[in-house]
Amino acid sequence: MSTLSPVVADPNALAWANRLPELDDLQLGSLRRMLNLAGQLPDDWSGMMGPTTMQEDFGGLRFQLAYMSYALALAHVHRLPAAPGLFKQPFEQLIEKMLSPDVWSYWHYVSTGNGPINRAQGELPAQWNPVGNDNIMYSAYIQSMALMYHYIFRDDRYARQGALTFAVKAMFWGDGSLRFPYDERSLSEHLYWGMVERGFLGIACEPNCVFQICNQPPILGFRMHDLVYGTDRADEVMQGYERAWEDFGILTEDGHFNMMVMEQERVVVTPPEAPWVDFWLAALMHAWKPELVEERFPDHIARWGIAAPHDTLWVPPTVQYKIDMSPLVSARDHGWAAVAASEVGDDQALARLLGYADRFLNPVREKGAYYYPRHDAPTDAEGRMSVMDPHTGNVLLGYARLNVKGGLRKLFEGPLTDAHFAAPALAALSPGIDVRRAIYDAERRMLALTLQPIEGPVDATLAFDNALVGGMPAIVHDANDEMRSDVDGDRLELRLTIARGTTLVLSW
Repeated sequence: MSTLSPVVADPNALAWANRLPELDDLQLGSLRRMLNLAGQLPDDWSGMMGPTTMQEDFGGLRFQLAYMSYALALAHVHRLPAAPGLFKQPFEQLIEKMLSPDVWSYWHYVSTGNGPINRAQGELPAQWNPVGNDNIMYSAYIQSMALMYHYIFRDDRYARQGALTFAVKAMFWGDGSLRFPYDERSLSEHLYWGMVERGFLGIACEPNCVFQICNQPPILGFRMHDLVYGTDRADEVMQGYERAWEDFGILTEDGHFNMMVMEQERVVVTPPEAPWVDFWLAALMHAWKPELVEERFPDHIARWGIAAPHDTLWVPPTVQYKIDMSPLVSARDHGWAAVAASEVGDDQALARLLGYADRFLNPVREKGAYYYPRHDAPTDAEGRMSVMDPHTGNVLLGYARLNVKGGLRKLFEGPLTDAHFAAPALAALSPGIDVRRAIYDAERRMLALTLQPIEGPVDATLAFDNALVGGMPAIVHDANDEMRSDVDGDRLELRLTIARGTTLVLSW
């Protein structure tokens, strides 16, 4: 172990670092909310439970977990590219949670059908395997999450046989045979052939119901597979999808996105009042059909957006009904509008949508996090939207804050280069620290980090990969305390106390 003498900060290096972009307070709090939820104990869903049972609705656990992982990927690649150590373990935790039967056992019941939109088929045999047939509203998310993880971290852990195993480990019933082993390749292969067998129209969510929206994540997953394995499956699926949907129309006659096709009846269905269909599909389809999405978004936000005080904007929530006809209201229309605005780069619409949430939807700060807690009342005294659900409050609005223009599109286009993975980067850090800035400049051969404690001083250890190729870097910082350095194999470790916002620059 070697000890560094106190370093007088190089004003030029720190001045350069402080000119680089960093997360603002609300972006930092939104990211922290997702990291905190990812770090909860297995099957602890505190703060994530909505107003429905059995995880059937569009704000269920699977959607929260999947879009948190997408948001982490976008925040890492586009905003904090030199801090994989901040994101890697939480991403693994989200995938672990996604494999819990709490998340997918709804399928045993939903697979029987006989509901309002598939009653013509009658009651079907119950299925346990959540990815075996239909249920693209789950299978595509775990497929895309695993392959996205492999792509952005170059870690093949989910390519190992059985790495994605769906299992029920019951205590008092069954014989232990409810176990369905897959990995990222076998699952992606299974979904690909499911697409082929249906002429690339898509795979159903509920039996007989092929939603456009839930057939976007597998396309993203196929693209991640292509980037990892050098295949060209996504192009084949995209071309087939466009041909298949020519029979029904990706768009309605008046320019909105069609929601779904009833597979057996070959009938297209779109509710008359469904902002979420336009915005959710736009947020995902922009990855591979940006021209169409960017052409339609201005009309969609003009059609659905309602002006509010302080130059804010809200989107009226769609009311769904359960089988007993009790209403279900959420803020997802508003949340998906914000995500779509962030993806197409409509900064004005995004600022107004987030501004409404910040003023009227009761945000809270907790353990370094910034989010919007569940609130079931649909409207306030002025008749404006006041409802908030965990999917929107934990994930969608934070996703929109953390995304950049064309963020999903850029991830889809790729590739992350060998130079990206060979660059010095923060590989691990102690708990209790937020990262505002993490950028490596290859021309300057300088790595800038800005860190701050979440709740109080932290005796921190920072580990860096690829930091010793050119010898020990020079390090400058604006912390007051002594910094110590150590070399552990190929890693450089720094130890210091972080009592306030601290910027470090490593240079070679």
